[in-house]
Amino acid sequence: MPLQLYEKEQILDACFAVFVRYGYTNTSTAMLAEAAGISKALIFHHFKSKKNLYLSVLGRCFKKMASEIPVDSLSEYQDFFEARLKSGIRKIDYLKKNPDVSKLIFEASYDTPDELKVDMRQFKKHLEEKYGAQQIAKDNKMKQLFDKVHLRDGVDRNQVFELINITLDNFNKVYLSELIDKDKLLDETYWQSFYDKKRSFLDMIRYGIEQIKD
Repeated sequence: MPLQLYEKEQILDACFAVFVRYGYTNTSTAMLAEAAGISKALIFHHFKSKKNLYLSVLGRCFKKMASEIPVDSLSEYQDFFEARLKSGIRKIDYLKKNPDVSKLIFEASYDTPDELKVDMRQFKKHLEEKYGAQQIAKDNKMKQLFDKVHLRDGVDRNQVFELINITLDNFNKVYLSELIDKDKLLDETYWQSFYDKKRSFLDMIRYGIEQIKD
């Protein structure tokens, strides 16, 4: 039985709200069916399992983000560290406006239920295949900017680039977790301190590895 597009969107909307509120583990197919106004049999017929339905809801979140967030333009930057500081601000602004999306992504990515860990690895590969070209182009531009940074003697360029990525990945994890806190969500003082801390960390790396010209 084919699932009409508008019906599918309504089901995904209803199930998204349930997964956000209760989390994957504490959500039952009965809860999902009740929220969507359909039987459990239809849930299994259309999505095969709770797991597949969750991944469908998650994939829909990423698709909407990709369509609604403008692509970061790195061509305006000449300085690598400034580009790394400001890159991703549009994504943060989107997630600040959509904290439920942030909550679902945080659970899936950083608090992954055991039942989903293998599937999430496959899901991430799927995302890389779907949106990878855009990310590769961005990564290449970042590397080109980093190649212009004059490093001190003895500093390994590849290791430093990896260190910067690890540092910023941690900031990504932090902001996703904070975006589910409604008090912090609207606290501009907090977000200014967040950006200041991010700049501070990048500055510590920068002035530890960069050869300052006379």
